[in-house]
Amino acid sequence: MKTGKVVTFGEVMCRFCPPDHLCFEQVAPGPWEMTFGGAESSVAASIARFGGSSEFVTALPEHAVATSCIRQLKSFGVATDHIHRSSSSRMGTYFVERGANQRASQVIYDRIPSAFSEIGPEQFDWTEIFDGASWFHTTGITLALSEGAARAAICAARAAKEAGATVSVDLNFRGKLWNWKPGFSAEELAQEVMPQIMEYTDVVIGNEEDAHKTLGIQAAGTDVNSGTLNLDGFVSVSETIMQRFPNIGKVATTLRESISASHNNWGAVLLERDADPVLSPLRDGTYTPYEIRDIVDRVGGGDAFAGALIYALNSGEFLCAQDALDFAVAASCLAHSISGDFNFATRSSVEQLVSGDASGRVKR
Repeated sequence: MKTGKVVTFGEVMCRFCPPDHLCFEQVAPGPWEMTFGGAESSVAASIARFGGSSEFVTALPEHAVATSCIRQLKSFGVATDHIHRSSSSRMGTYFVERGANQRASQVIYDRIPSAFSEIGPEQFDWTEIFDGASWFHTTGITLALSEGAARAAICAARAAKEAGATVSVDLNFRGKLWNWKPGFSAEELAQEVMPQIMEYTDVVIGNEEDAHKTLGIQAAGTDVNSGTLNLDGFVSVSETIMQRFPNIGKVATTLRESISASHNNWGAVLLERDADPVLSPLRDGTYTPYEIRDIVDRVGGGDAFAGALIYALNSGEFLCAQDALDFAVAASCLAHSISGDFNFATRSSVEQLVSGDASGRVKR
């Protein structure tokens, strides 16, 4: 596998969030935190922050807020040369109410229409974009947003394969978005469209619900609402994905046990074709998940995992699958302590956690 630029493709949005852990109705009208966020932009930011080369491709309107978003992406070191500036006046937006204890987090989308939802494949010169690229990443969120966005993502994946790049897809099921084809439920539409991009995919990333909702493959003995995980079931799901799509060589599954909105156990399993499954984190050779209490913000945790995993697999610096997975799980664990979509954890802080130092002591 050649190493080089990682290209990601999707929508970046304005994210509005009540301060602290206030409910929507406690803060509206009133002061809101406004940041930028989106799955693929978060992946690109993580890769650049760890020292890799990344480019984010999207569509944004020609106004000052969108320009500010591009400026922030550049501050991470993300290339933005192929962002399409649209005549549309809207960026997609979403609202996040951060949950606490037994009160779940809530997300409200306002994404249609937007500059990105109105795109098609013709807006982008994929041959030029993938010049020098070694990896392409997108998510099921992009395919869920609109028919044009789905066609563009599939076209990009095909072009990436033709350019010799590795293609990864985070399944990322969003039931509120899969509604652009009349007469289809969210799951039915996802299961019609997602296999089309799987044909060009080398690496699949997701969780237990994503595989079930987008591909119809379920882990036996797992209940996402009770926090019960069956590790053998996840390995079976990964094997089934690779059997159905022989081109896929790796499946990475995050393992989240939701004890409450504030308390999760966190880990992951990586299955490579014709290899034993790899679990992380390990303690004395046994899978022992990170116990994350007092979660600051769990939105973006999966994207932090994807970004760190892609960075590790693409960089050529990590000696084995275990090292790459350890890095990705630790990076995404730290992301739960950071407000907003983007993971501001440094490579040194991730390596410190991988080494076993989870004390959180002040660094002086």
